Amino acid sequence: MDTTRLIATSHGGEAVRQGARERRATILTAAAVERGGEEDQRGGCPERRRTMEGMQAYGAGKAGGAFDPVTFFQQPQTILRIVSWLFSIVIFGCIANEGYINLPKEGEEHCIFNHNQNACNYGVFMGSMAFLCCMAFLALDVYFPQISSVKDRKKAVLADIGVSAFWSFMWFVGFCFLANQWQVTKDEDNPLREGGDAARAAITFSFFSIFTWAGQSFLAFQRYKLGADSALFSQEYTDPSQDAAGAPYTSFGGDDLESPGGGGGQANNDGAFDGTGGYQRQDY
Repeated sequence: MDTTRLIATSHGGEAVRQGARERRATILTAAAVERGGEEDQRGGCPERRRTMEGMQAYGAGKAGGAFDPVTFFQQPQTILRIVSWLFSIVIFGCIANEGYINLPKEGEEHCIFNHNQNACNYGVFMGSMAFLCCMAFLALDVYFPQISSVKDRKKAVLADIGVSAFWSFMWFVGFCFLANQWQVTKDEDNPLREGGDAARAAITFSFFSIFTWAGQSFLAFQRYKLGADSALFSQEYTDPSQDAAGAPYTSFGGDDLESPGGGGGQANNDGAFDGTGGYQRQDY
C-alpha cells in the first residue's frame, strides 16, 4: 500500500509540474511573438526603447529629441562659450581698430605694444580664431543631442576638453606677452596717448579668457566622467525576449520534459525510487 501510494503521489506531482511548464512555455512564446510584431511595426527593440527613456550619455539624452533653446542657453557650457565668444570680439576689435598708431612726424603705423608687430599680430590672430572656434563648438553643442553613436559623442567631448585646455593655455601666453610688451612701452613712442584704453582692455579680456576656456574644459571633463549608461548604450545588446524564448526549460530535478502518460514515465519512476529522487527503495 505504501509503495502504491508513493507511486500515485509521484505521478500526480509530475503531472502538476508538467502542466505548469507547458503553461509557462505557452505564455513566453506568446510574449515573444508579440514583441516581434512590435519590432516589425515600429522598428528596433521596444524593450530597449523603454530603457532609453530618461537615460543620458555624456550629458545629453537619447538621439532624436526635440531641441529646446531655453534649456540650451541655460547650460553652463553654453554660457561660457558665449562669454568667450564676446571676449574674443572685444580683443580682436580693440587691437584691430586702435592697436596701431603712428608718430606725428611719421606716416608708418606701429603696434601700440612697444612697436612690436608680433604682439598685435598675436592678439588679432587669437581673437579671430577664438571667435571661429566658439562658433564651431556652439554649433556642435546644438547638434550633440542628435548624435546616436556613443563613440562619436565621446570623441566630441574629448575634442572639447583638448581644444578648451589648449585655448586656455594660449590665452595665458597671450596675456603674459601683451602685458609684458605694454609694460616696456615707452612714453615717447606714443606721445599723444592714443589707444591706451584699447590696449588695456585687450590685456584684461585676455586674462579673463584664460578662465572662461578653462571652465569649458572642466565642464567637458565632467561630461566625460559622466560617460554613458551601460543599460542604454551597450555595444552588445541582446533582446531579453529572445533570451527568454530561446532558453531551454528543464523539469524538476533536471529531468527532460515528458508526458505523464508517455513512454518515459517508467524511467522517471525508476529514477524516483533509486535513491536519487529523495525516496528510499523499500525491500519487502
